[in-house]
This record gives sequence, structure tokens and C-alpha cells, in this order.
Amino acid sequence: MGYRGKLAEQAKARELRADGMTLNEIATALGVSKSSVSLWVRDVEFEPRPRAYGPRRTGARRRGPNMLQQRKQEEIERLRQEGVERIGRLSEREFLVAGAALYAGEGTKRDGEVKFANSNPAFVMFFCSWLRHFFEIDEARLRVRLYLHQGLDLDEASSFWSKVTGIPRAQFGKPYRAVPDPSIRTTKHLRGCATVGYSCSATHRAVMGLVHALFVAPRDPG
Repeated sequence: MGYRGKLAEQAKARELRADGMTLNEIATALGVSKSSVSLWVRDVEFEPRPRAYGPRRTGARRRGPNMLQQRKQEEIERLRQEGVERIGRLSEREFLVAGAALYAGEGTKRDGEVKFANSNPAFVMFFCSWLRHFFEIDEARLRVRLYLHQGLDLDEASSFWSKVTGIPRAQFGKPYRAVPDPSIRTTKHLRGCATVGYSCSATHRAVMGLVHALFVAPRDPG
């Protein structure tokens, strides 16, 4: 994208790998190929993140993926690679438009503060990079607030999101600790949902100007 050098990408990839992110997640977050990530983190000790909230049933035998699941995963991997090839490297204008579209879907529209919330670290990292790249940002005014279920590790989640956003933990607000309801679902986001905020009316209005442009700009009929 032209907004991060390879050395910075490699360092961030190693940090995220050590935090338990998969190669696909890191590649998506950094906008690079999975093969590059694999090369950069090959010597990083990796412990996969657990996928379920709570202990497994004792004595349960863990089954491997069946043929249908394998085919599904192969299709996903193939289409991800196809997507990377079709999109290619984003130009400056494409990066601007992509960030505006992301904010249109996930950002706060109320005047006065730029605010973006998501549980996907790739989305949050992309947004933070976009915000810093296209706007004059006072880093000391950036804030993060976490939504995290009780029983999950707040310290670990805070450290993780600090690395993803590049915002010091001292600028994190009081987290919201939700009470898990096992009757609704059994899986939780182990690192919660992060909300990145920047209190500046001028910046928010500039962002919303870009969002507005998405829906009034003429389309290429071809």
C-alpha cells in the first residue's frame, strides 16, 4: 500500500504471530501474501488460540476434518489467494476509498468523534493505518475501549489491541466487562471487541465527507 515499509511489516507480523494469530489473519491484517508472512515468522514460537469459550468435554475424542470440510477449506484458501491477485496492491486513491467504505459500514456517524469498533484485528489495524495516513492525527488524543466478557484475560487483551492499534495502554478507557450468557452462545471473542476513538469534529466531518462521496460519485458503466 505504500504506507509501511517491509521491515515494519515483518516486525508487526512477528508480534502478531507470537500473539497467536494465524498466517491468514496476519496476511489479511498487513495486506501481504501468506507466503511472505510464513517466511517472516518461521522461527517465531506459535501457540494457536483456543476456538471455544470454556473447557472441552473430558474424554471427548478430537476428530480431524472430514472430506467435505477439507474441500471447503481448500476452496476458501483458493478464493483468498484469487482475491489477493485480483485486488493487487492498493493505490493511494484505492486505499482512501477502501477506508471510507470500511468506515461507512462500521464507523460512528454521529458528529463530533471518529469512532470505529470491531472484533477483527485486521479491520481495526487497517482503519488505524488509514486514519493516520490521510489525516493529521494527534496521537495523544487517540483512545481505545474494550468490550470483553467476564472471565477472559483483560491484561492479555489490552496488550494485544495495543499492538494492533499502535495506541499505548495508558490511553485505554475503562473496559466494558459483559456477563457471558451460555444459553445464547458458547463461543466468545477471546480478545473482545475494540473501539478506537478520536474526538475531533473537523476530522469526523472530513471522514463523513468521504463516506458521502461514495454514494454520489458517478459509476463507470463498464
